[in-house]
Amino acid sequence: MKKTDQRSLISFPILIIVGILVALAGSQNGAMFAGITVFALTVGLAFIIQWLVFIPSFLKQTEKYFDLTGSLTYISLTTFAFLVTPGVDLRSTLLFVLVLTWAIRLGTFLFTRIKKAGKDDRFDEIKPSFIRFLNVWTIQALWVTFTAAAAWVAITSSVKKEIDAFAIIGLIIWIIGFGLEVTADTQKSRFNANPENKGKFINTGLWARSRHPNYFGEITLWVGIAVIAIPVLQGWQWIALISPLFVTLLLTRVSGIPLLEAKADKKWGGQPDYEEYKKNTPVLIPRL
Repeated sequence: MKKTDQRSLISFPILIIVGILVALAGSQNGAMFAGITVFALTVGLAFIIQWLVFIPSFLKQTEKYFDLTGSLTYISLTTFAFLVTPGVDLRSTLLFVLVLTWAIRLGTFLFTRIKKAGKDDRFDEIKPSFIRFLNVWTIQALWVTFTAAAAWVAITSSVKKEIDAFAIIGLIIWIIGFGLEVTADTQKSRFNANPENKGKFINTGLWARSRHPNYFGEITLWVGIAVIAIPVLQGWQWIALISPLFVTLLLTRVSGIPLLEAKADKKWGGQPDYEEYKKNTPVLIPRL
C-alpha cells in the first residue's frame, strides 16, 4: 500500500470523529426532529450525501459532480434544517436566504466552469485510489459542515432573538463580500473568454487591487453570516464561529491561494510584467 493511501486510511476515522464532535457541540439548545437534534441530523446527512455520490464517481472515475454535489448539499440541507425546525424566525429566514443565494450562484458558476474545462486536474492522481478519493468526498462533507456551521446552528437553535444590530451589520458585510466575489468571478470569466487574452494573466478590475479578490469576497460574506448568528449562540454552540476561520484557513493556507499562486508562478514566473504585478498587488486584501 502506498504511503499516501496509508495516510488516507489513518485520517478517515479522524475526519469522522471531528464531524461527530462538531455535531454534538452545535446541537446544544437545538431543536429536535425524529428524536435527534436537527443540527446533528443535518451534519450526518452531509456525510451521507457525499458518500452516496462518491460511489458512482469512483466507478466512473470522474470528478465532474464534486463541486455540484457540494453546492447541492448546502442547498438541500439548509432547506431541510429551515423546514423541520419549529418556530423559525426572521433571523433564521435571513440566514436561509443568504446561504441559498450564495450556494446557487457558486454552484452554477463552478459546474459551468468544469463543464467547459472538461476536467479538474487536481483529481488526476487521487481518483484511482479508493481511500484517497473517498477521503476527498469526506473532507467535502466537513467543508460544508464547518462553513455552514454558524448558519445551521442559528437556524436550528431553540433560542430565538429579534432582528438587531448584529443582523443588520452582518447583512451589510455579506452583501459586500457577495458583491466582491460575483464581480471578481465575472471579470475573470470574461477575461478568459476573450481569445486575445489566451496565455495572459488578469490584472484589471478588482484583480488590479488583489490577486485573489474572489477569495476575499468569500471570506467576507461568511464573516457576515457569523455576525448575524452571534446573538443566538450559547455554550458549545460558539464552535459555530469556526465557520469564517475555517474558510480563511482553507483559502489562504490549504487549497486556495497556495495552489493558485504556485500554478501562476510556474506559468508566468520570471515575466517582468507578472513579477511587477505580484510585487505591487496584495495577495488577498484589496488595496484601496
